[in-house]
Amino acid sequence: MKKFNTPLGEIDITLLGHASLLIKWQGKNIFVDPYSNVADYSLQPKADLILLTHHHYDHMDEEALKHIVTDKTVFVTSLTCAQSMKEANGLAQGESFKYGELNIKAVYAYNIQNKREDGLPFHPRGEGNGYILDFGGYRVYIAGDTEIIPEMKDLGEIDLAFMPKNLPYTMSDQMFIEAVKVVKPKNLFAYHYFEIDVEALKKSMPQGVTIQN
Repeated sequence: MKKFNTPLGEIDITLLGHASLLIKWQGKNIFVDPYSNVADYSLQPKADLILLTHHHYDHMDEEALKHIVTDKTVFVTSLTCAQSMKEANGLAQGESFKYGELNIKAVYAYNIQNKREDGLPFHPRGEGNGYILDFGGYRVYIAGDTEIIPEMKDLGEIDLAFMPKNLPYTMSDQMFIEAVKVVKPKNLFAYHYFEIDVEALKKSMPQGVTIQN
């Protein structure tokens, strides 16, 4: 668990594996893309808020959700997820949702280079979301399944980022490094990886970026 201070209070971050996160804030449990293959969700606290980036099985997992969802759980999802979920708050890129004092904005996450055998991107533009969580000016970027994309240059100041690093679905090590140079987060977690050499990545980080492990 890692702790970070924001104007709205401390956030405690637990990486549960793959693209799954648990953010504890003001007594609330915020889950991102819960996935039962990487954690036992029967042992996790109940969810106050769940963010789903897109509808792929390793991000929208009914097996994980059944353990943590209550009748009070709030969902913020991509539009594709919202099509099959009752009462989900589906966001298109650029749209926002307020959860108490926390502002959640959906941003783009997609592939340009990496494609399936049929020539279609693994993640088409507009289908899945990344999110920016704004804790009173402390901005957390959850990139979702994405490559380096032009929209990254317009994200604004990012205090903490979670960025994916796995081929062929998201980014190679070099693409990851180039994306970090664009986003320039103060603190960074690589996530959604099959293998990682954090020490090697640290040597390539631009000045002012701290990669966590």
